Amino acid sequence: MTEQAQALIDKLQVRPGEKARLRDRDPRDKSLFGDQEQTKAETAAIAKDIDALQDRLYAEGSRALLVILQGTDTSGKDGTIRSVFNATGPLGVSVHAFGPPTKLELEHDYLWRVHAACPRRGTIGIFNRSHYEDVLIGKVRKFAPEAAIEQRYEQINAFEKMLVENGTTILKFMLHISKDEQKERLQARLDDPTKNWKFNPGDLDDREHWDDYQEAYETMLNRCSTEWAPWHVVPADRKWVRNAAIAAIVKGTLEAMDPQYPEVSWKPGDFTVA
Repeated sequence: MTEQAQALIDKLQVRPGEKARLRDRDPRDKSLFGDQEQTKAETAAIAKDIDALQDRLYAEGSRALLVILQGTDTSGKDGTIRSVFNATGPLGVSVHAFGPPTKLELEHDYLWRVHAACPRRGTIGIFNRSHYEDVLIGKVRKFAPEAAIEQRYEQINAFEKMLVENGTTILKFMLHISKDEQKERLQARLDDPTKNWKFNPGDLDDREHWDDYQEAYETMLNRCSTEWAPWHVVPADRKWVRNAAIAAIVKGTLEAMDPQYPEVSWKPGDFTVA
């Protein structure tokens, strides 16, 4: 793992047992990066490195990487996926966006649909929102009883530990933006006709509960940042910083996993292509 990736992890990771406070983390922080244009170029190069590492992971076929992107509306989950994984071969990557549960999904436990979407061995899976919605919007909007919400933190930790013990490395990123930045991004969706479709009036309802969501996120970070699946709080007001940080950590994690091409039982010289 590069020194930069380790420095980012050290700064952004929520240590297990740590009491995370979002107000103590600057959503506009760019201290670990230099020039903006140079950083963007480096991020594009890292995206290609991720593709090469994913090719090895796919060939090895024995482990998986799950990347969880969680954040308020307009925090940049889609933009992160486009920037960090735009060079990665489509066969080895799956993206799953979790919306409101369907009638069938509601007939099962809340983790049922999540487990079904987890990446198979040899692939990278990306969750755009995730099972954490069930302790975020579920908590703020009271979609489940308080006692049920309380149970879910340890259930989620146990679920993720099971995934890790069965060969899935988990990276969790909370995209941390300010209320002012969210206002600008929501307004941009109203001002640009090509972005009108992205605007959801319900986003304004959630915005009225900003403080409640921030509290719910802090509880999530404090209760579900574990040794096997720690959270990283990524400053996301600056899109280029957000993308660069996540790209570097994803690449560093894949390098630490060190997937290998499998050995074959024959030698290339044994065959001739007619």
